[in-house]
Parts: sequence; structure tokens; C-alpha cells
Amino acid sequence: MAEKIVILGAGESGVGSAILARKAGFSVLVSDAGKIKPDYKQTLLDMDFELEEGGHTEARILEANTVIKSPGIPDKAPLIKLLHEKGIPVISEMEFAARYSRAKHICITGTNGKTTTTLMTYHILKEAGLNVGLAGNIGQSFARQVAEQDFDFYVLEVSSFQLDGMYDFRADIAILMNITPDHLDRYEYNFRNYVDSKFRIIRNMRTEDHFIFCGDDPVIREEIAKREILPQKLPFGFDQIYVPGAWVEGDELNIVINNNPFNMSIFDLSLQGKHNAYNSMASGIASRVLDIRKEAIRECLTDFQGVEHRLESVIKVHGIEFINDSKATNVNSTWYAMESMKGKVVWIVGGIDKGNDYSILHPLVREKVKSIVCLGKDNSKIHQSFDDLIDTVVDTDNMEEAVRTAYYLAEEGNIVLFSPCCASFDLFENYEDRGRQFKNAVRNL
Repeated sequence: MAEKIVILGAGESGVGSAILARKAGFSVLVSDAGKIKPDYKQTLLDMDFELEEGGHTEARILEANTVIKSPGIPDKAPLIKLLHEKGIPVISEMEFAARYSRAKHICITGTNGKTTTTLMTYHILKEAGLNVGLAGNIGQSFARQVAEQDFDFYVLEVSSFQLDGMYDFRADIAILMNITPDHLDRYEYNFRNYVDSKFRIIRNMRTEDHFIFCGDDPVIREEIAKREILPQKLPFGFDQIYVPGAWVEGDELNIVINNNPFNMSIFDLSLQGKHNAYNSMASGIASRVLDIRKEAIRECLTDFQGVEHRLESVIKVHGIEFINDSKATNVNSTWYAMESMKGKVVWIVGGIDKGNDYSILHPLVREKVKSIVCLGKDNSKIHQSFDDLIDTVVDTDNMEEAVRTAYYLAEEGNIVLFSPCCASFDLFENYEDRGRQFKNAVRNL
């Protein structure tokens, strides 16, 4: 009789896991506590999968040999705790898919910059002619691609939630962008737990593998000093010359691996700003590790198009520029956004607070922000943090009102920056929905 796999959550990763599990010969049950989205449900029905929605049947789930859970389900959920007590392995889609993948895995994590760095790395590898897939926290499910396609390389954006369910998974190249407090609600409000989660990216790596990380990040530096790191270390940053690794000196971005130098002007990078220089260095190092031609890397870093909802310039209305940074779901993301602003800012902020410490924004807010528009169900923490710094802090509870208020508060030459600092689930489906609503509201002014 076939071993039984139960998949909790029927989103992108759940459906992909189901397809791969069946191909690998398992008996499969897909179970979702909520309502399955119509397109995913249709896929499962067309392929004749056994499924349930609107709740989990505990007895059926406890029959599983292995459970693959959606990254959105926390470990403290009662059903997950029960599975652990019963000794039933609970793993992530990434862990499961990697068991059937012979490809090289380039894995990118970090609190900020991982999506841009993932897409940038994928762009370089694809343009260089490599047979490469894009998956993880982005795009099509990793498991489904392993089941249906045969790539030689995968560029994987990996969240801490996905890392938590990885045990035997191994990255060939791991990139760690930075670590600042985020998702602390999922980590018992303990930063140490979150740091340990991020460092799972190098779990199982060997001496022939490569670990690319931000050498400027104090948390990463401290961790590296006290951990045994087997893979080859390749730091990047602005604070010093990193050889081997990458650094910016004056206006030059430099990468040196195996005494083989690469350099280009930072003004030629398609995405400007310090945070994008970090992203470009990380992608550039990974590409050089894979021996991609310098000219191909230079060309890709020059023509790469940015990520939607990340510092995305929408339009100018009467000389006021509107910028959509809906992807900024934590304080550090907003810090980078604010740091790159060249004029006075009307800042739209708010949503579900994940244990944010807004104090690191105070110097930039003092310097650049003229008014704040709060957009959320509970804005009390934003008021506590900024009422003493900024004269005008206004509450709104829908996107149209927030955009209209910001427009009235701004003057010609100002920037309206929508960089929420928070999760979106109080008023929106996700950050994409939030960003699209912002852009629509701006265009309707």
C-alpha cells in the first residue's frame, strides 16, 4: 500500500506538492482549513485528488506518514503541535521538492531585498543561457516545476517560514541579505528565534558550496563569528573592501572571486539606491561563482527591470510624485525607501504591526517627512511613535481616502510615499492587492 502524504493548505505550494507527491507514488490527501481558490480547486478536481476544504479532519490527517504544510500555517497551530507529538514529520514544500531535484539550488533569504535579488539573479542566469527555474516564495511552485519540468538550476526565494520546515535540504549557493526584526509574532517575539531561522539557509552546506552574505549587517557578522561555517564565505557591502566578495568604493561596484576582478559604475545599475547596490552585489557574486561572463552580468545589471510594488514610481499629479512601496511590510524596508527619497515626503503607513520598533525611522522621518497618513484598523502605535515628531498625523481607513488625504497634504515637488511598514491583512488580501489599490486610487485622482 502506498505511503500517505497529507498536504495542509491548497495554495500554490500545496497544489504543486500534491502533483509531485502523486508522481512520486504517494497516496495524497489535500486539506485546507479555508475555502480553496477556484483555479487551484479546479486543478485538483481535474487531476482527481482527494481533497477537503473548510476544516481539517483530524483522524484522516493523523494517518499520514508525512505532512507537507503551507508556510502560512504557524508551528503553534494546535494541529501542527499534535502532529509533532505523534512523531509525524511535518515538512515544507521546499524540503519535499528538493528530495526529487538534481538541480543546483541558489537560495536567497533575508528580511529585505530577497525578491529583487532573486529576480535579478534569475534574470542574469536566464539571459546567460542557463536552463533555470524561478520558485520558492515567488512565482510557480518549486514542487510543481520539479514534477513537470527538468531545470539544471533553481533560483529560490526562501522565507523564514519555509526555512523552518527544512531539514535535509541543501543550498549550493546561499545568499543572506540582512537580518532585522520581522515576523516576530511568529517567533514568540524573540529575535533570537528569527535569527536562528534565517541561518537555517546554510544548514547541510559543504565546503565546496558558497555562502554570500552582507558583511555590513551587524547581526550577520556577530552570528558568523560564533558559528562554524563550512561553505566558502563571500561577503558584500560598503563598509570595507571584501576580498573575496564584493564592495562599493567611490562610484565603482567591485567583485573579486579567485583573484578575478569585475567592476562597473554604480550609476550604470538599472536600479539606483544603496539597497539596490546590495542586491546587485549579491546577484553579481552568485553569477560569478557560476562562471557567467562579466559582460553578460554587466548587461543584466544595467537593463534589469524592478519589482512591482517595490519603490515603483506610479505617476506625477500636479508635480507631486506618487511611489508605490506596498512590498515594504517591515520597518527596515521602509528605512531603505525613505533613505532613497530626494524630496519632502507625505508618508502613507499602517496595517498589521508585527512587533515593529519604529524608533530606527525617527532620524529619517525628522529629516524628510512633512506629514503622515495612517491607513489601518489600529494606528495607535504609529501615533505613539510619531505624534511628537510630526505636526500632521491623520487617520484613514480605506485606500481612496488615504491617497486623497495625502494628495491634499502634499505640494508641488513633494513625494507621496506609500511604504506601509506593516502586513496588509487588516484591510487587504495581500501586499499585491494593497499596491494595486494604491495605484488605482492615484490614477483616479
